Amino acid sequence: MNYLAHLHLGGPQPGQLLGSLYGDFVKGSLQGHYAPDIEAAIRLHRRIDVFTDAHPVVRVAVARFPAERRRYAGILLDLFFDHCLACHWDDYADEPLALFTDRVYRTLAAEAQLPGRLALIAPRMAEQDWLGSYREFIVLERVLLNMQRRLSRPEGLDGALVELERLYPQLLEDFRAFYPELIDFARAARSA
Repeated sequence: MNYLAHLHLGGPQPGQLLGSLYGDFVKGSLQGHYAPDIEAAIRLHRRIDVFTDAHPVVRVAVARFPAERRRYAGILLDLFFDHCLACHWDDYADEPLALFTDRVYRTLAAEAQLPGRLALIAPRMAEQDWLGSYREFIVLERVLLNMQRRLSRPEGLDGALVELERLYPQLLEDFRAFYPELIDFARAARSA
């Protein structure tokens, strides 16, 4: 899952929102470096990633990609599933997407000590409404170009948008089958 899904699944409180994002920027053991609610959300983020990677529906979705693209299929699915969530937000959330994303951006802006790269991208994330913009399929192209800049083998994502467009109906069905189960998993994990 990518940013939007992790934020949706991680819980509504500020510490939960922060930890849901920190999970992509904080590596290694936590050991009290952050507030307990933030660390709990980071651990949940990691559990969501493990659950997602091992889920049979996600494995089927990965297998839809040609063999030469499979190395990047997880990245592409994370991004595409955030697109699906943004497009069908009202099916999975009570709060309108615009209000949710505004709350996330305000939470980020209020936090003085964002970790590493998140501190650099949070202002742009809010200014360009990264989370809400996932609704637009064409935005995925810009996101993929940004991802390519950070990869050691960026050519692995060449043509990925065309592939996602070709696979769109099947991957949307995969998302619809998988995401409710992920919501249940995250809810149970937060309650435990």
